[in-house]
Amino acid sequence: MTDSPTVALAEAADLSDAPIDVTAVLEHQVNQAEDAAPLSIGFPGAVDIDYSDVMARMGRRLWNNIGDPTTDPGGAAHTKILERAVIAWVAETLAMPADDRWGYVTTGGTEGNLAALHTAYRRHPRAIVYYSAAAHYSIPKVLGIIGAPAVVINANDDGEMNYEDLAAQMSIRRSRPAIVVATAGTTMTEAVDDTGRIRDAVAEHAADWHLHVDAALSGIPLALDGRLRLDNASGISSIAISGHKFFGTPTPCGIVLIRDSARRRGSHIAYTATLDTTITGSRCGLAATLLWHAIATYGRERHRWRVSEARHLAAYAVQQLTAVRWPAWRHPHAFTVVLQTPPAKVREKWLIATDGDVSHVICMPGISEGQINAFVADIAAANSAPPAPIPRPRATPLAGCGHAPHHAQRAAHQGIDAGTAYGPRAPVPLSDPTRP
Repeated sequence: MTDSPTVALAEAADLSDAPIDVTAVLEHQVNQAEDAAPLSIGFPGAVDIDYSDVMARMGRRLWNNIGDPTTDPGGAAHTKILERAVIAWVAETLAMPADDRWGYVTTGGTEGNLAALHTAYRRHPRAIVYYSAAAHYSIPKVLGIIGAPAVVINANDDGEMNYEDLAAQMSIRRSRPAIVVATAGTTMTEAVDDTGRIRDAVAEHAADWHLHVDAALSGIPLALDGRLRLDNASGISSIAISGHKFFGTPTPCGIVLIRDSARRRGSHIAYTATLDTTITGSRCGLAATLLWHAIATYGRERHRWRVSEARHLAAYAVQQLTAVRWPAWRHPHAFTVVLQTPPAKVREKWLIATDGDVSHVICMPGISEGQINAFVADIAAANSAPPAPIPRPRATPLAGCGHAPHHAQRAAHQGIDAGTAYGPRAPVPLSDPTRP
């Protein structure tokens, strides 16, 4: 055995080397994850919902929601009733018309994007797909799988799509249908593309179109706010949402919703007595149960409270970082705090996400004020550079997926000082601490 924990675990888990101490290997995995949990503040998984009762009751067998979620074949080892309840709740929260919606529980946001964009491209096989440079990496991956041509649209410094560039790119391709991917919660800054502006641009420059929203992180919080809606006026045809982010399920999962009028019907599979309408065929019934549990035990109002508390903590994190002269900001709606990349010593200790000069921490439900205080203290201790003046954060409106109330009204509703709670939207690179 060596001194490296990773190598030691690999040797202990090697299935060619019997006997194997199964208990020791599993305990090592659990202990390693528990030790890292207090320092894991850079990736979007809520940690405040207890799923132990569901896992204890249902984690001992296979629950296979094979086929279409709207069918209910014989047998008991599926949870499609719970899946349908989840889909209905999410669709209603998004104000999606009851007579034009279909969806299912997926393995995560990537499968949701694949299901929606595959549907859109089958409907518009001559389409050009437009997506932002700040879109999730799953978007170009999905487009490679389905073979759809694409144009990457510029993103602004704060992560939001550049709508002028979108209009310009579409104007030179007027003869082709358009599939546009908006993002509600970009990976690094949690920016939200304005689907109203996108809809107007598409309606002007394309005769046939499909607007999809990748809302893996921010979909549920914005829907609970009433800021993200899939009503008929929205022009949105599909949406993908992650289940293991805001709901913090202990297994990766997600939800995809697609307008029923945009779909083709699936093929009937005789031996399973189901319609093959999903990407994976066999699907995790336990994941649907976990989502149902989170919704049933909390309801809309307690989930709204979780959103509010997470935003309060994110605002607090910005204040604490700027207090130690470390550049940081956030979008008004966001759990994500964007900051100048910390020194290597801090990055070695804390699990944060970094892209060059920019890093972020995400104040998901369950992250504590104590964790933020410890992180800020480590930055302050490691920062040997002369302190730079930090400008007073200015209020900025939400780049909405529809209707956005005034920033001061939002701040008052959340009990936050509108003048200090929210950081600027990074008009210049974060590496410049003297930005205006």
